[in-house]
Amino acid sequence: MNGIAVIGGAGEGLGAALGRRFAAGGLDVILSSRSQQGIGKCDLREETEVAALFDRLEARAPVEVAVFNAGANFRASILDTPAEMFEKVWRLGCYAGFLFGREAARRMAPRGKGTLLFTGATASVRGSAQFAAFAAAKGGLRQVAQSMARELGPKNIHVAHVVVDGMIDNRRTRERMAERRRDQNAPDLPPDGMLATDAIAELFWQLHAQPRSAWTFEADLRPWAEKF
Repeated sequence: MNGIAVIGGAGEGLGAALGRRFAAGGLDVILSSRSQQGIGKCDLREETEVAALFDRLEARAPVEVAVFNAGANFRASILDTPAEMFEKVWRLGCYAGFLFGREAARRMAPRGKGTLLFTGATASVRGSAQFAAFAAAKGGLRQVAQSMARELGPKNIHVAHVVVDGMIDNRRTRERMAERRRDQNAPDLPPDGMLATDAIAELFWQLHAQPRSAWTFEADLRPWAEKF
């Protein structure tokens, strides 16, 4: 029986790429989101739904890998950021990660085995102007992951956080870039100037495959043309 890799917050871009890579590695992949049908359907912000998701998965096979890939970006001046929007971004980007990670760990700990991976962003380590809500969510998620890594590592559960420091090459990003070029006459991106989703997914797989004598907690990824 194959173990399960569950991708929480799976969309058509990175989430789908993560699913393909873990499936290629021999795991049964469950893509989870609010819009997903069947076993993977879940609102990751709701405690009872997240617990029920893991119950359904564990009834099928052990969850070997859980990847939290959800998040909501929001850009606005701090003067114009609505309180409800700040909370909404935090609930999906941080609180949901806590729920997802906790429920995965509760199933993995008795077996003494598992991998928990969290998708971060530039905002995980640096709060930029007009991104207070996003920075609070991603920075908080990083700290949750770090706390989990310190607690769960001795239990043979590998927790890792990936800082995706740059634009991800997907349909929505290319649409935004095309609009920006029309409005601001911005130059085209150089070849491979955005992060390829399959390349990001490969790093996630490598983290899962690491021997426990040399585990990585945090890795950062950026395209060659990105400034940092």
